[in-house]
Amino acid sequence: MKQQHKMALSLMTIALAAGCASVPGSAELDQLTAAIVKSSFSDKGIVKASVLDTDEVIQACSAADVAGKPLNEEVALKLQAAQLKTITWPADGNYLGDWKAGEKLAQSGRGMTWTDTADTANGGNCYNCHQLDPKEISFGTIGPTLTGYGKTRGVIADPTSPASKAIIEYTWGKIWNAKAYNACSMMPRAVHKGIITEKQAKDLMALLLDPKSPVNN
Repeated sequence: MKQQHKMALSLMTIALAAGCASVPGSAELDQLTAAIVKSSFSDKGIVKASVLDTDEVIQACSAADVAGKPLNEEVALKLQAAQLKTITWPADGNYLGDWKAGEKLAQSGRGMTWTDTADTANGGNCYNCHQLDPKEISFGTIGPTLTGYGKTRGVIADPTSPASKAIIEYTWGKIWNAKAYNACSMMPRAVHKGIITEKQAKDLMALLLDPKSPVNN
């Protein structure tokens, strides 16, 4: 056991043994817990211990969750504005790739484990939270169904309209960094966090918006 781990456990044991009046507050316990968790992890393969690091978005949403309250609206808007700045829009203005590649990506949950190599292509893992193809009978329900995504939003009928342009840009941003639109979204910040590439994002866009895609048929 690492020295830091031993120290954190010792401090917690001493504090609890001293009686309720001496038990650390929530902030101190959070620090002790974080120390224990960090001491239990180390770099292994492509997975680095830094995956445990959190940013202000995660910290704010976790605190709100612990408190059992929604995130303060003013704080949420500030965090979302900062996340929106992380999105890179296609330099060529082309948002759509290959829907067939996008379908494979959406239905793959592999990658980012310590046994993978650095050049292993990650999956999008979309199926775990969304229904995509209307014919699917097994799918996750954490997120809304995406069946008919482009058709029901009018993008298929008129892809050049202002409304369609707004939907296309929103979809791109949501895939790139979901927290730009909902600070406490459970959807991963796919491109921003390096889970998928910009090219893969275009393929997912095609899956959602191409009229030939099974999502829209």
